[in-house]
Amino acid sequence: MPPMAIKALLFDLDGTLSETNSVHYLSWAEILKPHGYDVSWDFYRDRISGRLSPEVVADLFPDLSPEEGRKIADSKEANFRERSDTLEPLPGLTDFIGKWRERGMGISLVTNAPKENVLAMLRALDLEDAFEPVILASDVDAGKPDPAPYNAALEALGAPADEAVAFEDSPSGIASSVAAGIPTVGIASTHEPEDLEELGVDLVVRDFTDSRLDAFIAGR
Repeated sequence: MPPMAIKALLFDLDGTLSETNSVHYLSWAEILKPHGYDVSWDFYRDRISGRLSPEVVADLFPDLSPEEGRKIADSKEANFRERSDTLEPLPGLTDFIGKWRERGMGISLVTNAPKENVLAMLRALDLEDAFEPVILASDVDAGKPDPAPYNAALEALGAPADEAVAFEDSPSGIASSVAAGIPTVGIASTHEPEDLEELGVDLVVRDFTDSRLDAFIAGR
């Protein structure tokens, strides 16, 4: 059997490894309510989901000082971490990662999440040792939707874009991986499949039990 062309699998965190939007939604709703926002699910999806917390706060509170905005963002992230022990991996994820790692595949995490959230979530999902490297938005010049995080992961793994596959659930994440030239699988945990297809992904699945995934990776 000839060697596979794909050498690296690059995973987003929120919404890709675990369905986290419901937890983020509860955290944002609790934190923003005293500030006059009654956060609906549509508002969360359209104005918050997939964005860095400081960007969300700057958008919703343009007149706040940086220090005041940082306090709100930090409070939201602390609230989320308190809830993170309820998280579970998406179906099939743990076996999927283990199988491809045993075959010598590079496995990386590429996320906009703050480091403290990443550590809390990986502990909750029992995936603390699953990814190398872990690329954070704070490690590079710009977070998603900029391609910089994915470019950094490719460089660290020594893999060109066409020898990697990215897994993403959000428009900003997909924009990042597609801009980096990486074939991308859309995980329809937070958006409808047809919405992800319009963003330029190569395949859309609900979770990691989809039988098409192995053929997609092995056949590239």
